[in-house]
Amino acid sequence: MSSEEILKLRQEAVAKLQSIYGGDADMVIADARYGFISGLLKDVLKKPPVERLSLSDKIDKIIVNRWLGIPIFLGLMYLVFQFVFTLSVPFMDWIDAFFGWLAGYAANISPDWLGSLVADGIIGGVGSVLVFVPPIFLLFIAISILEDSGYMARAAFVMDRLMHKIGLHGRSFIPMLLGFGCNIPGIMACRTIDNPKDRLTTMLVNPFMLCGARLPIFILLIAAFFPENQGIVMFSMYILGILIAILMAWIFRKTLLKGESGHFVMELPPYRLPTIVGVLTHMWERGKMFLQKAGTLILAAVIVIWFLSSMPWGVEYASADSWIGHIGNFFAPVFAWAGFDQWQASASLIFGFLAKEVVIGAMGTMFAVEEGLLGNVLATQLGWTPLIALSFMVFSLLYVPCVAALGAIRSETKSWKWTIFTAVYTTAVAWVMSVLVFQVGSLFV
Repeated sequence: MSSEEILKLRQEAVAKLQSIYGGDADMVIADARYGFISGLLKDVLKKPPVERLSLSDKIDKIIVNRWLGIPIFLGLMYLVFQFVFTLSVPFMDWIDAFFGWLAGYAANISPDWLGSLVADGIIGGVGSVLVFVPPIFLLFIAISILEDSGYMARAAFVMDRLMHKIGLHGRSFIPMLLGFGCNIPGIMACRTIDNPKDRLTTMLVNPFMLCGARLPIFILLIAAFFPENQGIVMFSMYILGILIAILMAWIFRKTLLKGESGHFVMELPPYRLPTIVGVLTHMWERGKMFLQKAGTLILAAVIVIWFLSSMPWGVEYASADSWIGHIGNFFAPVFAWAGFDQWQASASLIFGFLAKEVVIGAMGTMFAVEEGLLGNVLATQLGWTPLIALSFMVFSLLYVPCVAALGAIRSETKSWKWTIFTAVYTTAVAWVMSVLVFQVGSLFV
């Protein structure tokens, strides 16, 4: 019998099953298989009159409850951010004071251009990023504890019902959760999704997850403009990223990527007490990427930014007449409706395409100040208000992912079309949302 005849018989059998049972043939076969297994077990297996629930089962009655599951997930994430902000402040102050002292010492290096390069460029740029090591590592510790305890798998299970409503399933939420650490492993984790359209949709919306590289932007602006509500504002940024990802996934599944969603079956691991070694190992595996980028890509970027801020020779450092000033002024009008049409803001966002940490590194280099004073500079020299800072954060959260993340999308999809589409549509969404935040917010302030 030829392969064509076999496929024809298969299609006829599937059509017959669907006409008889009125459902998907795979589900009909699976129901029959499990029904047979269940009947066989009843004949050969004897159970005690009362089954004792394990500790994991008792906890799951609350954690994965259909009504309590999502509020518990949101509550835990809020507690994580409060923990990060509360504990990291003294460590950040120590690091900031150290780099401030170091920059003051380096400014005396001769000749003057070398002192400016070291103090304003390298220390001002890289130091502005490294000061955020404590909160980033603390966040990775908190996420590692949730993962090692077995809770993150349950978070995917809890989100399955909501994800089905937008045409995906709980398995898609796992790469999205991984995106909290870094979008790149989140994008690569999409390969575990069997359904091609589910996989591509999840990949396209993963960049909206607030990765660790964006944290320096939010921590700086939240500390400067929202000192009384730091945990709430950071929590809202994470929730906004999730909501935009869910909205865009729903739009894609209704338009560009129509089709049936796959099925989600997973075994929930038992709850375990995380070990110190395991948590610290996971923290370091995620955090070392941040340090590596600070010593390579970010260092190279801030040197380029310093050079552009100093050219042409004789111009005032980081002025509108410098090369970086011309670059920023060219793009600045695009952000006028969003409230941050200063050339320094647009220039930093452009360099953020290399790595999101460079946004803060660029500002630290252009203003030649340490992180502790950068927030005050934005308020005094640029005239930023909390509303403008919020608009800038929304744009930074949603606009084009970094070069490495786009490379991961290209590698996984094998398509330049979807890679370029991701860069364009995420930036368009970011612009629309930041304009919406600023324009609507302006009506109330």
